[in-house]
Amino acid sequence: MSTEINQVGIQNSAETDMRFAQRTARYLLSLPRIAKRIILMLADFMVSAMCLFCAIAVRYGYVDYHIDMLMLALYALIPVVGLYIIGFYKGVARSFFDAMMGSVLQLFFVLIVIAQAVLYLGLLPGVPRAVPILYLFLFFIWLWNSRLTIRELLARVQGQRQHRYHSDGYDNVLIYGAGEAGKELLEGLRNSHKYNVVAFIDDDTQLTGAYVLGKRIYSDNELVALVAKLEISQIFLAMPSISRAHKRQIIDKLSGISIQIKELPSLEEIVDGKVTVSSMRKVDILDVLDRQTVDPVESLLKLNITDKCILVTGAGGSIGSELCRQIIKNKPRCLVLYELSEYALYSVHQELIAKVASKDIYQGIEVIAIIGNVTNESNLIRVLRDYGIQTVYHAAAYKHVPIVEHNPFEGVINNTKGTYHCARAAIAANVETFVLISTDKAVRPTNVMGATKRLAELVCQGFSQDPNNTQTCISMVRFGNVLGSSGSVVPLFTKQIEQGKPITVTHPDVTRYFMTIPEAANLVIQAGAMATGGEVFVLDMGAPVKIIDLARRMIHLSGYEPKDEYNPDGDIEIIFTGLRPGEKLYEELIIGEDNVQQTPHPLIMQAMEHCFALADIEAILCQLEYKAEQHDVDWLKQQFERFVAGYQDGTPHTETTKNSANTLINNTTK
Repeated sequence: MSTEINQVGIQNSAETDMRFAQRTARYLLSLPRIAKRIILMLADFMVSAMCLFCAIAVRYGYVDYHIDMLMLALYALIPVVGLYIIGFYKGVARSFFDAMMGSVLQLFFVLIVIAQAVLYLGLLPGVPRAVPILYLFLFFIWLWNSRLTIRELLARVQGQRQHRYHSDGYDNVLIYGAGEAGKELLEGLRNSHKYNVVAFIDDDTQLTGAYVLGKRIYSDNELVALVAKLEISQIFLAMPSISRAHKRQIIDKLSGISIQIKELPSLEEIVDGKVTVSSMRKVDILDVLDRQTVDPVESLLKLNITDKCILVTGAGGSIGSELCRQIIKNKPRCLVLYELSEYALYSVHQELIAKVASKDIYQGIEVIAIIGNVTNESNLIRVLRDYGIQTVYHAAAYKHVPIVEHNPFEGVINNTKGTYHCARAAIAANVETFVLISTDKAVRPTNVMGATKRLAELVCQGFSQDPNNTQTCISMVRFGNVLGSSGSVVPLFTKQIEQGKPITVTHPDVTRYFMTIPEAANLVIQAGAMATGGEVFVLDMGAPVKIIDLARRMIHLSGYEPKDEYNPDGDIEIIFTGLRPGEKLYEELIIGEDNVQQTPHPLIMQAMEHCFALADIEAILCQLEYKAEQHDVDWLKQQFERFVAGYQDGTPHTETTKNSANTLINNTTK
């Protein structure tokens, strides 16, 4: 009984001491900055005098109580004044970094040299030469440890206060990468009231068991076990130059664990000053997809852009705006943004003129914003001629399948007839290169949007074979879904996960190709540069991805568990809403099975597609306005059935398209 009473008493005493420390820390933090500086300087001065007294005692081997205390105080004040001069007291104690002590070390070295010179000249008789070295060594130890202690105590007190507002308290995190970036990240998180860095993980076996800033380095083979053992909630990848393949290997190790994975920005972003080393972001979802990229061919990127005048239609859209960013990097003489949405045009224009102004290498590039509709051919001709446009990237289109399905004539007028007017305007203005941005939904479409894009391809194929077109090289580039675009499942899933809502997937077997917007834009530019006229280029989208698998991986990467019949206690449920009108289970990139050819670029193929004479296409385009007034959808779909190979009226066709998709995958990987 007495033992239990003693333990309770000790515990109460510890809690009382902690509360006293918290009250003291809060009081000190509330003081004006000048008052806190004075307190630190007074404390340092008293310790400085004590260190000098101890240094003399150590040198003589006994304590001399007859020392002139006034002279002792005067000498002890010298390094404190030096610290004030170099700005040591301007720093904030709670954000103290070890690097601060570098300037202190330089100051003390100078003071030692001066002291030795004074003693050598005999200006201080009776003072041994070892005293200044011992004295400043002791004082240096005090300065370093006192600031570290203050920093840790304040961080702990504030962390406990923060804990009252955040019920989760600290998140235990691992830093993957014990290099310079990892050390800087740890320093940046030292004062965090949300993260508690537990340890490092590193692939270098020679570092296993070592310590960095007091944190142990573990082998990457121990990663999964450490997550459970140390109750890790997040992993920070502190390797800004890591390859995507290496990153995927790390993520694959954690594929069965619900844990958040965040990464440092790229080295380019850090060097450009866009972010700091302590800036963390979620892992790019592309890193969990089985997709490899290749370096672009610089000559192809520059061929149709460098020192030329470029126009991009739909410049405010996902693909159009990224095309503009890539074009600016390749230093055109002039870039015209052609966009119907005023807000989208304003946003991309402001971004690009800021980019041009930020770097000397972009100086002189003219960025012009034009509001216009792609169906207004006369306006297009005027713009193309006024600015001497040499290359056109036609990205303007309605692309949301359900919306176009319910607005079929608006879709075909904008997507097909708009392409017709753009191509005709380009030919009339003697534009050198015209590139249409197409979609995999144009292949055997079951929806209006895909059919309108295939008709747009037929328009471009017809113009490329037109004998009246002697100057404009027209080509098409077809690819699948891009990550992060408007309407993409990735932003939708991210929003649903953040809100704690169920993830909505149309069908458990629905499969799509994926590519990032920057890579798609990059390949579009390269494909257009390879064209000689009439080509339908197809981008290698890699292996198709089941949307339900993508949803599960995103749930895991967000630190949650999928909720299903096998795991009823999970966090996020996946519900199936059914295929939307016109939606297919499997997308394709080519119409036939044996009509694809390789090109010199490993990620760009060429599809040999059937085409019609331009006059045949023009015949139905001439009737569009009249049929639109009557809203004769049956007539429109009859034209789709006539001109668009494999078109089916909104019926999800699973088996045929699945087999064709598998054929394409096999052909691509051979």
